[in-house]
Amino acid sequence: MVLVGTEVFGVAIAGGWAIAGLFELGHVVGYVLMGLFSLLATYALVILWKRCTAVEPISGRA
Repeated sequence: MVLVGTEVFGVAIAGGWAIAGLFELGHVVGYVLMGLFSLLATYALVILWKRCTAVEPISGRA
């Protein structure tokens, strides 16, 4: 989950930066896009977390 989360947030931030730069939208719009894409990434990770723990529940026993 940590690896997937890092990759998803990296893509979200890079996507916001790239779109703002491509269309010359400025720094503020770039930060807003990064924030919006990060919220979408958080939503995707929550869904992934629920699906992963449904298949293999987390327990304190080794």
